[in-house]
Parts: sequence; structure tokens; C-alpha cells
Amino acid sequence: MTDADAEAIAFGTDGWRATLDEFTDERVRMVGQGVATHLRESGHDGETVAVGYDARAHSRGFAEELARVLCANGFDVVLPDRDTPTPVVAWTVESRGLAGALMVTASHNPPEYNGVKFVPAGGQPALADATDAVEAALARPDPLPEPEWGSVEETDLLAAYLDHAVEFAGESRDDPVDLDGLTVAYDAMHGSGRGVTDRLLERAGADLVRLRCERDADFGGGAPEPVAERVEALIERVRDGDADLGIVNDGDADRIGVVTPDRGFLDPNLFFAAVYDDLLATRGRGRPEGAGSAGVVRTVSTSSIVDRVAAAHGESVHETAVGFKHVAAAMAEHDALMGGEESGGFGLTAHLRNKDGVLLALLAAAAAHDRPLDERVDALLAEHGEIHQGRISVDCPDDRKERVLGALESALPDSVAGRSVDSVSTVDGFKMTLADGTWLLVRPSGTEPKLRVYAEATSRERVDELLAAGREIVTPLVASAE
Repeated sequence: MTDADAEAIAFGTDGWRATLDEFTDERVRMVGQGVATHLRESGHDGETVAVGYDARAHSRGFAEELARVLCANGFDVVLPDRDTPTPVVAWTVESRGLAGALMVTASHNPPEYNGVKFVPAGGQPALADATDAVEAALARPDPLPEPEWGSVEETDLLAAYLDHAVEFAGESRDDPVDLDGLTVAYDAMHGSGRGVTDRLLERAGADLVRLRCERDADFGGGAPEPVAERVEALIERVRDGDADLGIVNDGDADRIGVVTPDRGFLDPNLFFAAVYDDLLATRGRGRPEGAGSAGVVRTVSTSSIVDRVAAAHGESVHETAVGFKHVAAAMAEHDALMGGEESGGFGLTAHLRNKDGVLLALLAAAAAHDRPLDERVDALLAEHGEIHQGRISVDCPDDRKERVLGALESALPDSVAGRSVDSVSTVDGFKMTLADGTWLLVRPSGTEPKLRVYAEATSRERVDELLAAGREIVTPLVASAE
């Protein structure tokens, strides 16, 4: 192993991702050895590990490389018989009590990328202590004597998951889910949700209109990311009346986007609030038996409308840094009903402390079947007030980020855009809440040489004012940090 190989492998907020010139067989095998060593040192020697993969051109081959390395280290491996959503693999880890999983996916990144996620025992995202241990153990494969090797079982992971999802959704709503009469347009973006999310919705009784439900390893030439500008055909089908609801998953189906007739692509913050409110309302405290409290976990950049819904039901809110691994940890700590982030990742503690765009599709459809999501959102905004968000990015080399944030800490303003700063949260960067209840957040990107500036207010015009003020605060600090 060279220093360059080791330095090229870094687990960020959700695994290691790289372009295919960097994401090589040799480095993937090194990750496999690092995970094998970490699992062995964590007391899981000789147990079973799942290795999943998405729909990208080389993902199956990389998964086979990982399986070989793990087997040569004495682990048995469960390998799905087709590309599979990340949440299905993670749920398999939790439900079967496996030692963990490796998932070959670059999620919503363009086709020239690939990546690998490490999922520890329990199925939740890996925290930094685990990924740091894997990085420290990166090495070329070090096989045991062949008689001590494990075996590979290639099997279907979907059937058990789908059975569970149908049962869980019924328990969550205290009533079996029946989508009879609801037409859903589903866009798989050529990813691993095809034949999974649509199959689940159809099984629950929905009529399906399918878009991009054929495997295309290049995702049609774009990134399989569930954002408005990439789902124009889905928006058109719903607005034209061909479907009552539109649902889209990203490439590995751990995220979800929703389209409604009136709003088009629904703000994920509003979707989060509507589904959480529905779960609270449909079963009193809104959870399956034994699921704990009905509180909610959200990231620092997620809308406060979720807080307002929770407060209306007398429930608690817990704020975390950006990244679902932080959300998942807080879901466990507070035994919350639900956790989510403004980028479209949501999970339910009693199901899986991880993002799951497949199960959330079923819950979204169930809520829409009972009452259209547009009506639900209208009611929430009428009760809790209008909410608008925006985000900009300011270029900032990675080696300047710490200096810029240090300078910001020393020079936090007393007021922003004409309103005094009431409080400052340092959960992730600096979040300044103003006297009128609006807020401005400055935090470093975990994946790009940029600082992110977020704002939330009761009007689009006010959001624009806050973002402009945020840029004026941050830009000089970046320049002076040279």
C-alpha cells in the first residue's frame, strides 16, 4: 500500500466516494481489509457480513471484490442477487443480526463516481470512531489459510424487507395500509429503487405510472438526485393529472422526493413536517408499540416548521449536525419517533435508524391517500405560518475553513439584516437565531471546498436579505484567511 493509496481513501459524512480513476479495485480491496480488521478487533470475528451494490456499471464487480476479501478473512458474506437499495441492505443487517455491511454506491453522484459505505451492526450509519478505525486499518488483503475462509451466499434480500415494510407501515398508522384508488407516478431515476419502491406501492393497492424504471448504469447521463430540476417529467405527469402523487428516489433509494399537483416538487422540509404530523395524528402518540417517545430529530439546517408541529403535539425536538449519522445517533439517544434532514433523508427509529426512501414512499402514499398532501401542507402553514428557506455557497479552500470559522466566532454580529441576534447555536458551524424568529446558518461543506450559508424566514424576500447578509459576513473572512 502506498501513502497515495491511503490518502485517497477518506470516509466523509456518508462513506468514501470518488471518480472511477481514483476508485480502483486495489483501493476497494484495501477498504475490505480495513473493515475485516475493524470487525475482528470489535469482536465480530467469523460472523456474517452483507455486501450490497447499486445499479452502477461496476458496482457488482466491486462488491464481489469486497466479498472475496471478507471471505478470505474468515467472514461469511450475504450478497444480494441484484442491485439493492441501501436501506434494504441496512435493514438486513439489523433484522438478521449481522456484523455489518459494505454497500457499493455513490448514491446521488453522477455515473463517473462510485463509492462504498460501511454499515455497522444495528444498521445505522457508521460514526466517525468506526470509520476512523477502518481508515487506520487500510491495507492490502491479508488472507487466512484457505481452510479458514468463509463462504458467500447469493440471495434475495427484497422479499423479507417488503413483508416487513407493509406490516410496519400498518402498525405505524394503527391501520393496514390500503392505497386503493390512489395513482402514484414513481420515478426510479434508473437506480436501485426500481422494482422495489414501485413494487411496494403496488402491493399496497396503488395504481402505478412508472418513469425511468429500467436499469441504466449511466442514469440517462445525469446524476440520480431527487431534486426539482432533475424530475421535470415526473412533475409534468402529476400536474397533468396522470397521477395523484409523484415519488422519486435517488440512485440507492435512501432519499425521497415528492411531487404534488399544486406545489410540484414539494419542499422536503414541508414533506417532513406533513409525514411527522400524520404519524402523530394517526396513532395518538404516533408510533408502533415499544417505539419509545414521539419526539423528532432534525439537522441544524432543517426547517423549524418541524419544531412547530412537535410543539403542537407536546413533543420534543433534538437538533444535530448535518449528516444522517448524527441524526441516527440522536434517534437512539432520545428514542425518537422520526429523524430527518432537509436533503430528503428520513428514518423511523422503530424501523431502522437510517435513511429509507422506500418505506417513506409507502408512508407518504398512505398519508396522501387519506388526505392530499397539498391540503395537509396548506393546513400546517395556516396553523404554523409560512416558512421559506434558501442556501448559497461561498468558495473556501479546505485549508482555510477552520481559520474562517475561528474568525467568525470572534466577530459574530449583534444583528443581521436589521434584526438583533437572540441566540447562537454551535452544533454545526454557527446558527444565528434573530429576534423575529428567522435564522442564518454558516457551516463548512463536508464534501466541497465551500462554506454553506442557509437562511429561513417567513417570506422569500426576507430569505434573500438574510443570504445576502450572510455572504457579506463570510466573504471578507475567507479573503483575510489567505
